[in-house]
Amino acid sequence: MIIELNEDTFDEYAVKNYRNPNCVSVLEFLDDLKTIKYIKRLINKYSDQKDLKERLIMNHIISLSNVFGVEATINMLYYKIESRHHKILNAFFLYLNYVDEKKLEILDLNLYQRLQKAI
Repeated sequence: MIIELNEDTFDEYAVKNYRNPNCVSVLEFLDDLKTIKYIKRLINKYSDQKDLKERLIMNHIISLSNVFGVEATINMLYYKIESRHHKILNAFFLYLNYVDEKKLEILDLNLYQRLQKAI
């Protein structure tokens, strides 16, 4: 079943894809969702000030994918992060082998090359 993400369906989609067997409360789930805000903030900071914290962004994306799965993580980040920043997200997704390069329409190639050198 394909769900189109919007404000009404986002929480339901997140709950359906949440796979943290150690989660004992709703607060833990909400804390995991806050990771999206952290990623968004870091990407905005990179876009505006060219201050890149690539390892921190990478760790947050990996943490999200560990509890929501790769596909759901990609979908939720695409929904929550402005489309003008998708090329930045795609550089991280490609570096992590979360997406196939042939399927990407936009990519921050300079960032991707920087990730390959730095990490």
